[in-house]
Amino acid sequence: LGTNLTSGEEVAIKLESVKSKHPQLLYESKIYRILHGGVGVSNVRWYGVEGDYNVMVMDLLGPSLEDLFNYCGRKFNLKTVLMLADQLVSRLEYVHTKSFIHRDVKLENVLLRSPDASEIVLVDFGSACFANEPRKHAMYVQSRHYRAPEVLLGAAYDAQIDVWSLGCVLAELHAGTPAFPGRDEADQLARIAEVIGPPPERVLRRGDEKKRRAWAEALER
Repeated sequence: LGTNLTSGEEVAIKLESVKSKHPQLLYESKIYRILHGGVGVSNVRWYGVEGDYNVMVMDLLGPSLEDLFNYCGRKFNLKTVLMLADQLVSRLEYVHTKSFIHRDVKLENVLLRSPDASEIVLVDFGSACFANEPRKHAMYVQSRHYRAPEVLLGAAYDAQIDVWSLGCVLAELHAGTPAFPGRDEADQLARIAEVIGPPPERVLRRGDEKKRRAWAEALER
């Protein structure tokens, strides 16, 4: 939390050590500039280096869906979930039309524009990548409980993994618990297989015989 000394307006300040082995803040600030002007996109006021930190100054937003979910006893009614779904689909559609995959859609990364507003904002693009070609599995892609089958299997993936994560978010908001919890990737894969059965066509299309065997083993579990 910071304050604009000229206007007195409060802002959010994101910090990253200049010694970070894998710096992301400059990259993230560039993505925000590309997305600037879209509905549900936070505004970056300034980016630069100050002392030992890379710094990004942004609009100060309201609470996250995770905060609100906890406040409401981890259960939203169906009407609320559908209203959120309408906005979230629009947010992802905009990101995808700009040729990016967010890769970390989760409750913590969806915020209200302000505490008394109904507009939601998708944040944290530090893990985002270009969507111009299918990607292979990479460490830290998507958060636990929200990983798509392609990611769990190490298969090539595209922007549809964001749609999977969105589905997991909405299911969790309505049911109160993660859609596909698991102790590890194998356990999570088995739970997904129990619910949806054979691999989705998109997984078979991007996977190989090894991936199909992995899914078959998950089904047998």
